[in-house]
Amino acid sequence: MALPAQTAPAPAAPPAKIAPPATPQGEVGPAGAEPEVSAFDIAVRAPTVVRELLEKHLELQRYRAVTDLDEAELARLIVLAERNVRNLVGTLGYFSPDIRITREGEVNQRPTIVVAVDPGDATLIDSVSINFAGDIAQSTDADALAQREGIRRDWRLPANQRFTQDAWAGAKTQALRELVARRYPAGKLADSLADVDAPEHRASLRVQLDSGPLYRLGAMQVSGVERYDPLLVPRLARLNAGTVYDQNQLVEAQFRLASSGYFDSASIFVDPESDPLAAPVQVQVSEARLQKIILGVGLTTDSGPRASVEHTHHRVPGIGWRAVTKLQLEKKSPFAQTEWTSIPDAASWRWVALGRAERLDDNELITRAQRLRFGRSQAGERIDRSIYLQYDRARVSGVGLQGNSAADEGEGSALTANYVWTGRYFDSLPFPGRGYGLGFELGGGSTLEGNRQPFTRTVGRWLGIRPLQRGRIAMRAEGGAVLAKDSASIPATQLFRTGGDSTVRGYGLRDIGIKRANGATGPGRYLAVASIEWQRPILRGDLPSEFESTVFLDAGAVADKPQDLRPAVGVGAGVRWRSPIGPLQMDLAYGVKVKQLRLHVSVGFVF
Repeated sequence: MALPAQTAPAPAAPPAKIAPPATPQGEVGPAGAEPEVSAFDIAVRAPTVVRELLEKHLELQRYRAVTDLDEAELARLIVLAERNVRNLVGTLGYFSPDIRITREGEVNQRPTIVVAVDPGDATLIDSVSINFAGDIAQSTDADALAQREGIRRDWRLPANQRFTQDAWAGAKTQALRELVARRYPAGKLADSLADVDAPEHRASLRVQLDSGPLYRLGAMQVSGVERYDPLLVPRLARLNAGTVYDQNQLVEAQFRLASSGYFDSASIFVDPESDPLAAPVQVQVSEARLQKIILGVGLTTDSGPRASVEHTHHRVPGIGWRAVTKLQLEKKSPFAQTEWTSIPDAASWRWVALGRAERLDDNELITRAQRLRFGRSQAGERIDRSIYLQYDRARVSGVGLQGNSAADEGEGSALTANYVWTGRYFDSLPFPGRGYGLGFELGGGSTLEGNRQPFTRTVGRWLGIRPLQRGRIAMRAEGGAVLAKDSASIPATQLFRTGGDSTVRGYGLRDIGIKRANGATGPGRYLAVASIEWQRPILRGDLPSEFESTVFLDAGAVADKPQDLRPAVGVGAGVRWRSPIGPLQMDLAYGVKVKQLRLHVSVGFVF
């Protein structure tokens, strides 16, 4: 028995004099719908999966509203129903079912048609043959070979798996999707056949995929740009002419455009009917308003309630840069900041200028800090880089200063040159299931107050996510060091403190530092943080839901000398929700050192 690429068997034709009942709108009612007046009842006796299919799609359901059926017409319907049942059960992979359809009830009473089905043994896949035509079959390119092997490896209906019509259709769809996702947008399913040996309950599958020609990107054709620089779209999209077609790269380019802030929406399309050697890239954008104001309110367990106002000007007159100015009001760390950025150049580098003033209140010390920065940054597909000069100034006050010098608590000013590198190698964002991220900061400069002293500052960060049979393990580590003479007055913004929602849970924001003789907590020159977390999906009906449970262990330490690092430990458990705006995290952690429970709530994935 050979099955072509159909998705469902055709129903048997009813007796000639009987027409299916019409709805009041003149359309045929759906199978399984309960008519107001029923000519007969239907009882299906079969295993659950078969019964549910028949109750939903059985052709007999359509004729229950025909109330003038005589016994002869009803008998003809019963005879024809056997073929309909056999075809339906065949879509589940049962090709040798035992079907018995009988009429029960007295002649003058409303009858019940009983459909009893013993499906027998399910048909299993005996062999699978996946063949190729077109460029993918002829090419010796390593990418083409890998794509062929990937399609065969990812085939969803392998040998010894149960055959069903839905699984057969789904496997072909997935194979075709993998073909057209890279290199071959004009690919098609050239042929498919399921050859079923019903007595042996085995099926042999054959599929042929025709890739057509290899496609390379041509010139970009942009529409919808009026108020912004025409160079902006190609520089954000980064789709170079001559590049081999890759659907993922188009999706990423579309995301960069839509998330850049310059555009409300963006769509990118390559017509598979165009020239394969230089297929035009059609980009349609809808520009955002030149200026916008965003008002916000929020709440964090670190800083409490907050309110903010943010103004954006996407093209400042005279220079064409974007200016984003934000004022945020909250109890612990209010700030005002303005950041100006140029449009990216051909290599995706931007000029950046930033000014920031903030007030940090940790219940012991109040630090008022100012920062000026000027440099360049580059945002790549996986790697971000920044090079900049930075001026920092900090002034410290509070009862915790009694008996200590202001320099001990991070008062001073400094000028530094800095380089920051971040690489993200995760399988997906913002919900990674595997991969790792790596980042480091290198800075060097001089203090500017008193006896000017040179110093260097280095920070390294790592996050690794490893999948398990159930869930995954997330591990992270961070270390930092500031090297300078003991007498150097280094501003607090260049020193280290830790603790809080995204560092060491079980402790408040910046609670972990150096305990001075008077009991105050100050910043230090060395930092070490580590964490391990087991994240497991919460099942619903044996399937993973949008929620996860976690257990974790965090540890962090700050000191002025490496040998004085003593970890503060936090342990706890929490839940995660894959919300539309990113991972929502709620953790209840116990700080071993302070012997307190603390709730931590945060949103988003940041590395």
